[in-house]
Amino acid sequence: MMAGPETDAQFQFPGIRKYVNSHTLMGRMNCVLATYGSIALLASYFKLRSKKNSAVKATEKDSKLYLIC
Repeated sequence: MMAGPETDAQFQFPGIRKYVNSHTLMGRMNCVLATYGSIALLASYFKLRSKKNSAVKATEKDSKLYLIC
């Protein structure tokens, strides 16, 4: 085998592997975008979830104050 780029016949991937693989530049880019997207999605989920819980706790405190008065 000679040094240099491989033939295109080696990179014929079926299904999802055509878009997400480590052999082509476009496939590597799609892997990176999927990783960054999932990290951003998880970060925003936990950020929004913590705000929702604090709002519920604040309304519970307000309702307890009205019951005492």
